[in-house]
Amino acid sequence: MSIKILSEQEIQQQKNEPHAPPLLFANPQNLYQRRSERLKKLAKDHPLQDYLLFLSTLVDAQLSVLKDFPLPKTENLTFNAYYPLHIKQWQRDPIWQDILQALLAKLKPQANEMMLTTIENLEKSSHTEIEQLADQLLAQELSLVSSDKALFIWSALSVYWLQLVQQLPRQIEMESNKNLQHCPICASSPTASVVHLGSQQGLRYLHCSLCETEWNVVRSQCTNCEQSEKLDYWSIDNEFAAVKTESCGDCHSYLKIFYQEKDPYLEPIADDLASIFLDIEMEDKGFLRSGLNPFLFANQE
Repeated sequence: MSIKILSEQEIQQQKNEPHAPPLLFANPQNLYQRRSERLKKLAKDHPLQDYLLFLSTLVDAQLSVLKDFPLPKTENLTFNAYYPLHIKQWQRDPIWQDILQALLAKLKPQANEMMLTTIENLEKSSHTEIEQLADQLLAQELSLVSSDKALFIWSALSVYWLQLVQQLPRQIEMESNKNLQHCPICASSPTASVVHLGSQQGLRYLHCSLCETEWNVVRSQCTNCEQSEKLDYWSIDNEFAAVKTESCGDCHSYLKIFYQEKDPYLEPIADDLASIFLDIEMEDKGFLRSGLNPFLFANQE
């Protein structure tokens, strides 16, 4: 692993600040507001208009539930230095299922017939059944969880993990630029990468599909296999597009890359979904996506 939470002793030993912040932590309220607004904007004249608008409602519900179910702060909570909130090792608090049920209740009045059936099925499921589905989903055993249920379960888990991240120490060290394919906080897959504006001008960060943390990865390096010799960049519009895919001829994978200097309103998860036709083009070229979008689960066969 290459990103580490420092102990107090290690903090004292640190003399120089890193060149770039290794991690960027999300502001929960701002994140959900920006995402909801972006989804509504992207929905205009989009073939997926109805779904994008429904997702904006889901994101609004996430923000509302975030306020209704704050995680209690635990004194002297111990975190591992590496992957402190690992999806396969962290013992989930049952409150995450309360978050799920609250989400379902808020969305139920606005759901279409198909979504309503899914919501009612989840409402009737036992706590044990829900926990099993969550385990399978976090393990990316996607063939075992229907994509409609996955949407709501992951959304609740994300609200829960996002709050856990707020309790983490902020003293972080970048040990190397290796082994950064997964989120260094929770070990989930990224959704896309973002080349930032502002104080992180020109720096690339991968955006976690679960806990919403972003981690710095050098540019001109495959985010999946770390090779750099066979990278290509693709876009539908033109070479100066704000949304591109970065493909690797070594591992035959790809991941979206967003350039905020070309569009400061880009939002990784919303824009990744809205540019789904670029995914179709990449799959036609024989590349496999290395990331995960929490709004578009595809069952694996």
